[in-house]
Amino acid sequence: MRWLLDLLSTSIGKKVLMALTGLFLVLFLAVHLYGNLYLYAGEEAFNHHAESISGNALIRIVEVVLFLSIIAHAVSGVQLTIRNRRARPQRYRVKRRAGFSTLASRSMIVSGSVVFIFIVIHLRNFFYEARFGRAAAGESLYRVVSETFALPGYAALYVIAMVLLGVHLAHGFLSALRTLGIEHQRYTPVLRGVGLLLAVGFAAAFASMPIVFFVRSLA
Repeated sequence: MRWLLDLLSTSIGKKVLMALTGLFLVLFLAVHLYGNLYLYAGEEAFNHHAESISGNALIRIVEVVLFLSIIAHAVSGVQLTIRNRRARPQRYRVKRRAGFSTLASRSMIVSGSVVFIFIVIHLRNFFYEARFGRAAAGESLYRVVSETFALPGYAALYVIAMVLLGVHLAHGFLSALRTLGIEHQRYTPVLRGVGLLLAVGFAAAFASMPIVFFVRSLA
């Protein structure tokens, strides 16, 4: 156990931890998106899906791993950013734009911070309501979700957060694979394409939901 703590205290260890937790979060996003798509199937289908997984013991374990992964990913990211800035206190006067110095890579801490704040708000509005709030008291979870998405402020925040999530993934996916040594001249361009596809796909799919429900509320 001591060797693990020593490893996690190093920059390399923190990067590996960020990579592993980041890839786990990408997998969770795929599963979460699958569940959220039931919103388009209607109230009965969505509520039935939510009830079918609410009592699953495996889901409880995954939730604990998910919360720990979010915290570990965020803390490691902040610690690495602080270390990098301390190691290079004077910023370059001319920003390098070649190679992988893209907008996404330069704004990882910003996009990650906004997404983290959004996750906290999102958990309060949906997870809390599902387990301890209105839905737990017997109200339709579909109604809770649809009414929340109908709020213009929350709908706007959700869309902005999903755009920033896409920006975060555009660089983070390939960066995580590189940290784990998954890199080759032949297939790295393919992996970069997969990362961009995931970034655009997740952002567009998740953002479509508050947009659709907000527009419906205006009818």
